[in-house]
Amino acid sequence: MVAPFWGPTLDCPEPLELAEFYQRVAGGELAVVHEMFVELRFETFSLGFQRDLNYRAPTWPDPRVPQQCHLDFMAADLDAEEARVLAAGATLTAVQPEPSVFRVFLDPAGHPFCLTTWRTASGPAESR
Repeated sequence: MVAPFWGPTLDCPEPLELAEFYQRVAGGELAVVHEMFVELRFETFSLGFQRDLNYRAPTWPDPRVPQQCHLDFMAADLDAEEARVLAAGATLTAVQPEPSVFRVFLDPAGHPFCLTTWRTASGPAESR
């Protein structure tokens, strides 16, 4: 191993606001809070949130401003977890490619993220 995985960092206009949103969605502890960077720490990795004064939100599914990456969260009950992420501040996208297996949302900064039943008891069987 060259270096252990720390975790992804999302660019955004307001790091603390976005970190608090993901804390409401997935838990974790705010470990570093700075004007330019916030770390949301979990047991085995961290999510970073970095201020970008020129940030442009992705326009998914329109490719004019690409999403660059997105986060997936496991959810055995999509309807129940959808209600929870909406209450936390997410927005359900109009385009839902496969809503019985995953649902697409936007976080407060416009990053797409998904709830998915993959790797849960209620999800589809894994193929190899």
